[in-house]
Amino acid sequence: MRVLIAPDCFGGTLTAPEAAEAIAAGWRSSAPDDELTLCPLADGGPGFVDVLHSALGGHLRHRSVAGPLGASTDAVWLEHDGTAYIECAQACGLTLVPKEERDALAANTVGVGELISHALDSGVHTIVVGLGGSGSTDGGAGMFRALGAIPVGEDGEPLPPGGGPLIDTARLVGEVDLRGVRLVAASDVENPLLGKDGAARVFGPQKGADDLAVRRLERSLTRWADLLGEVAGRDVRDEPGAGAAGGLGAALIALGATVESGAGVVRRLTGLDGALDRAQLVVTGEGSFDFQSLRGKLVTRVSGAASERGVPCVVLAGQVSVGRRRAASAGVEQAYSVAEHVGSAEASLADPSGTLTQLAKHVSTQWRL
Repeated sequence: MRVLIAPDCFGGTLTAPEAAEAIAAGWRSSAPDDELTLCPLADGGPGFVDVLHSALGGHLRHRSVAGPLGASTDAVWLEHDGTAYIECAQACGLTLVPKEERDALAANTVGVGELISHALDSGVHTIVVGLGGSGSTDGGAGMFRALGAIPVGEDGEPLPPGGGPLIDTARLVGEVDLRGVRLVAASDVENPLLGKDGAARVFGPQKGADDLAVRRLERSLTRWADLLGEVAGRDVRDEPGAGAAGGLGAALIALGATVESGAGVVRRLTGLDGALDRAQLVVTGEGSFDFQSLRGKLVTRVSGAASERGVPCVVLAGQVSVGRRRAASAGVEQAYSVAEHVGSAEASLADPSGTLTQLAKHVSTQWRL
């Protein structure tokens, strides 16, 4: 059987290439005659640059930039054929700050702006920013600051970085000059900037925001949306993807970015469609197969593409909370949980690669054409 193994990363435990290798190891141990094709993927979040470098080659550019709370962090972006591929999580990622130190009101995207500035200096004609896995909810204000447009208060003084201070923003001082470069926001979600499905209310709590902080961030982003509307010449707050990466999507849209599916970008550049055309079974996966997975994230992009070809698709995930009926509506034949297979989430996290390999071995015995 021809099996395509095309997972996303598994949270902070396994990169997409590591997950693909773990699945393949388990599959081969039970079905050594199957023909396996490994195609690790990303949807704009963590692993975006790594996956594209594996598929395209190109030159990795290393830079030290400001992390989400200001401390320097090492980041990498990819230059290939006149295009810069930037992964926002490398500069403002949630995993860059220990859980006990997270400050949802202060976390910012200054480092993302610094990466974009470096890419501009390199002379590229296109900049693709992968969105996902952020620890910030500043609406991209930090990125604006690094690119030359600084939020100031009524007294004309620059505001501190972060989403919290934006509630006092009076105007922007300075302008962002992208030098005619085409900008693409590769979004892993379709959420708007504000409201019950917006950046603060949906994603703020996982970034350390309590109820009070969520309400402050919502008010801050509402004020910031007014300024972004002035920059864009139109209201951008409700555009799909505006709420991605703590509102960084809205800032990119305001600067003229086109929004593309991060999974779609990777699908095109990795040649996933050709691999799908040859497959008889598709195995994809991610850390948690949940309701967010059904809102345009990678696994459902893969399952949908497989379904279009009449090819069965199964999901292997650390944890599964999507019911069978809803999974089937997204083209998923069956979703398997590592935690359930090995007995607990703790057991699965103790050996992420080994337990995923165990699950893949088990699943391979259930799928024979």
